[in-house]
Amino acid sequence: MTNSNPGTCIIVGVGPGLGAALARRFAAAGHGVAVAARNSDKLASVVDEITAAGGSAKAYACDATSESSVAALFEAAEADLGAIDVAIYNASGRARGPIAETTLGEFTDAWERCCLGGFLVGREAARRLGPKGSGSILFTGATASMKGFPHSATFAAGKFALRGLAESMARELQPQGVHVAHFNIDGGIGEHDDDARLRPDAIAETYYQTHTQHRSAWSHSIEVRPWVENF
Repeated sequence: MTNSNPGTCIIVGVGPGLGAALARRFAAAGHGVAVAARNSDKLASVVDEITAAGGSAKAYACDATSESSVAALFEAAEADLGAIDVAIYNASGRARGPIAETTLGEFTDAWERCCLGGFLVGREAARRLGPKGSGSILFTGATASMKGFPHSATFAAGKFALRGLAESMARELQPQGVHVAHFNIDGGIGEHDDDARLRPDAIAETYYQTHTQHRSAWSHSIEVRPWVENF
């Protein structure tokens, strides 16, 4: 664990899997880490693990679909941990079922959590990173970012939209020095003896290495999948 702080990493959408792994990886590199979720109580174990290892982390309650809540998160995180260097949008939502039975509320909720939240977090990060001409904005996608599967219209619509948002932001912000990347998590996440699922720590390492890429060789669209996954 390094004692230097290269800048604050804000992660929106933190659970016990990928979100927690991202927090651990960026904290290990010396970033102060702000972990955020609708219910901040469930984040205590992540913060405790990082601080026990000598890192700096703090939990925040944030509704990513609320403009005021996202703005408050960024203000509080920078006040507590320092200026932002990385923003990661890792939240999503879905409702499975036949299209004929999908309600307006289910569709709207999934789109808001998959894409609207990404817009609000991405915009807030751009407002801070753009003027200083450095930093990264990273978005978590899924197989549904590329393929619309049956009974998954809400998820596909939201993830397709998030991918479009990330691509547009990359074309606008990368010439200003801000690295924008979208990650297609193409497979199930979890621990498995024969690595048939994506290990959270392995995915997190890919995010971190993308963040540290030299600007002469930036990646925007990154796919990660288990070695046994068909694609």
